[in-house]
Amino acid sequence: MKINKLKVRPKKEVRTAACAAEFATMLACWASYNDLSSQGQCAESARALQACMRTKAKKQAVSKPTINYHLARFSKQV
Repeated sequence: MKINKLKVRPKKEVRTAACAAEFATMLACWASYNDLSSQGQCAESARALQACMRTKAKKQAVSKPTINYHLARFSKQV
């Protein structure tokens, strides 16, 4: 008797990068002013990115193992 391997694939969620807009704004500022310091004309963009990283980046949780991971572990026992 052949045992079929079960595979469940969840719907793919569209994840947006935290602080992507602030990072893009800072890169655009650096490109337009050739200013790579956080003290010059791009200081406001740098502060906005730092504030975003303090708040939003911490909120992203570490992903839990998927159902496929648990099924693979279970199939070793069967």
